[in-house]
Amino acid sequence: MPCKAHLVLILVVVLLGTLQILASCGQKGDLYFPEDLPEEQR
Repeated sequence: MPCKAHLVLILVVVLLGTLQILASCGQKGDLYFPEDLPEEQR
């Protein structure tokens, strides 16, 4: 059985990872596939 400090470390790592994922959502706006440009605009 893991010790208490080991469980706290795992909890902190999971919590920080989850917060990082939530903080990075939508940083540059919604994700979408860009429209294809016509050949004359390229």
